[in-house]
Amino acid sequence: MIKGETKFWHEIKAFNIKNNCELSFTRLENSAAHGTPDLLVYNTSGHFFTIELKLNLAKSIRFSPNPFGFQVNHPLSRFIMDKGLCQTDIKLYEGSKIRDLVAGSAEPCATGMMSSFKFLQKV
Repeated sequence: MIKGETKFWHEIKAFNIKNNCELSFTRLENSAAHGTPDLLVYNTSGHFFTIELKLNLAKSIRFSPNPFGFQVNHPLSRFIMDKGLCQTDIKLYEGSKIRDLVAGSAEPCATGMMSSFKFLQKV
């Protein structure tokens, strides 16, 4: 059985291919440096950035200490892509807003997969 976050990654990859988006994704599987974000992304503007994938069942998003610390210590060019298990909508947040996100008061920089991809293409 595929874990939820892996399934979310497959959805992102399929969307990217289906819609011929100009983002290059690399899934990071790193057990040596705990807290490393899930995806390394490169866009056509020549920028690299990372995305932490999150699935949640509640109104607020929870982070274990390592991913939280990574986002706090590396606030620029970091994003968090959130998908609720009972919603089809996806929200993209800037990593610098992680404290507000945990508190439930962050506004997404993009909502929906297409809107998120368009935002990331302009980073």
